[in-house]
Amino acid sequence: MATGYLTPEQDNKLRRWERWNRNYFLFAFVALVITLVFSSQLGLSSGDDWGALGLILVAFVTPIIILQLRLACPACGRKIGWQAKLMAPDQCSHCNTFLRAKSSSS
Repeated sequence: MATGYLTPEQDNKLRRWERWNRNYFLFAFVALVITLVFSSQLGLSSGDDWGALGLILVAFVTPIIILQLRLACPACGRKIGWQAKLMAPDQCSHCNTFLRAKSSSS
């Protein structure tokens, strides 16, 4: 079974997705921790009501889900987002393309 590699342009597109995904994840993690730690001082939560805090949590988590759903294999176009976690998988499970550009030394 023949497997291919990404072109440099496809590789750049995938690395850009990884950068956005990683950077947003780090931002959202820090923001969520700060929000949860200081939620009662900020008046966002009480013992009974999650109203404003719940909306903030949804606002931070929704872009993570959208970023995952947007990831597709640059070679075949098949959605691979849920395989990705934080970074793109090593290989597309549909077309078996390695999700890296072939290095010039190989």
